[in-house]
Amino acid sequence: MHVPGDSDLRDTESFLNVIDANKGIIYKVANAYCRDNENRKDLIQEITAQLWLAFPKYDDRFMLSTWMYRIALNVSISFYRKETKRDKLNQPLTAEIISLITEDAPFGANSELSLLHRFIRELKEFDRALILLYLEDRSQQEIADILGISISNVSTKVARIKEQLRQKFSILKS
Repeated sequence: MHVPGDSDLRDTESFLNVIDANKGIIYKVANAYCRDNENRKDLIQEITAQLWLAFPKYDDRFMLSTWMYRIALNVSISFYRKETKRDKLNQPLTAEIISLITEDAPFGANSELSLLHRFIRELKEFDRALILLYLEDRSQQEIADILGISISNVSTKVARIKEQLRQKFSILKS
């Protein structure tokens, strides 16, 4: 049995300070992958747990935000895949009805921001992660590091995603 010592308390305090200073990363990623409030809470908890487990292995050669995004996105993608499988088995309501019920009310049902959030949630998992980082004004280098792709691939994929989103907006306006 492990008895907590002073170093464990310092590690815990350091971890809590890191989480507090960067909680926006966790919430932004969780919001991008979960519409349902209860699932979002579960995802936030899972991301935090995985960050805690990985904290002793953090390599300070990398930016802290890069490390956190990478873990948060990997956990979210896995969570999303499990949730998608579970949803296929249990579908009491159609996706359209759920979308109407859970629409981002503060922005209004048809506001452009609300529609953008909806369109982003409809993207493939990887594309959703990419555009989330892009909208956070992360550099192409940081996005490439977080997602494990080349910088040129980041540029190409962002351009394609932006075009997809433009098309979705133009369909609604016509």
